[in-house]
Amino acid sequence: MSATAQTPKAAPRGSTASRAARLLGDRRLPVLVTAALFIAMYVGGLSRYQNYGFAEPQVFLNLFIDNGYLLVAAIGATFVIMSGGIDLSVGSVIGFTTMFTAWLVERQGLPLLLVVPLALAVGAFGGFLMGYVIHNFEIQPFIVTLAGLFLFRGLCLVISKESISINDASVGTLAQTRVSLGLGELSIGALVALAVLGVACYVLHYTRFGRRVYAIGGNEQSALLMGLPLGGTKIAVYTVSGFCSALAGLLFMLYIQSGDPLHAVGMELDAIAAVVIGGTLLTGGSGYVLGTLFGVLVLGLIKSVITFEGTLSSWWTKIATGVLLCAFILIQRTMTSRRKT
Repeated sequence: MSATAQTPKAAPRGSTASRAARLLGDRRLPVLVTAALFIAMYVGGLSRYQNYGFAEPQVFLNLFIDNGYLLVAAIGATFVIMSGGIDLSVGSVIGFTTMFTAWLVERQGLPLLLVVPLALAVGAFGGFLMGYVIHNFEIQPFIVTLAGLFLFRGLCLVISKESISINDASVGTLAQTRVSLGLGELSIGALVALAVLGVACYVLHYTRFGRRVYAIGGNEQSALLMGLPLGGTKIAVYTVSGFCSALAGLLFMLYIQSGDPLHAVGMELDAIAAVVIGGTLLTGGSGYVLGTLFGVLVLGLIKSVITFEGTLSSWWTKIATGVLLCAFILIQRTMTSRRKT
């Protein structure tokens, strides 16, 4: 037999190996995995807790009510991570917003309609400053946003070292308002979070700004050679993150109805975890806002399952989040290595 006859033939185009390679290279795979995980967890909850009211539509809607502020914060983090950066100041900005709002409403007597735009402006300006420093002084985002974390948490303590309860009638009314959807109800905070999700999906996936964010996160040098406004886009994504963090703080304030210097400690890690579990690459350039939604829902569902179980410590939430985070980072690593080959 000749040497030519002994040479193995290449795998057919439609073979199992080639299909697996294409699947691993598909950018939508992490989002689909997260969505499948959420569905599997929810079905598992339905079968295990069917006698405890888990099948009630309101239980599903409560995932949005209880995690609306986290969804908004994670959306802001999605913009930053998509651009190849990181924002560690999210939790501190949320905590500062609750304190700032409570202090102005309760101690200074300002109306909520005036306080809300002030709080959003402060959050957006803080994000703008961090983005400006990152770009113009070429400092790593980790360091700059870590400084922002300490700055905003320190400002919380400057305002007050004690919790400030909010007894304003307008805050109470907004916090208690529910909008009926027929099968259940959603809070104002949940509706705002869903509105932000819709706007973010449009901006990131269907606008020129969104394409710039993807391009910079994918390859910053290539984006620069293409003539894209690198500095303006970087500053803009941190401004968006600061705005979303402040808005998340307002929603968290409605959810808790108080301001506290220790509110939202570590929530930046929850937001980053939701983004990564939702399929956005930590290195940037790939991901979907819809994936972030599923990431938040998975984290919220873990809390709900632990609550229904009744015998598990709340620390199992952190353990489950850590396991999922490691799993999705491994998936990302496999995908990126497959694309390079």
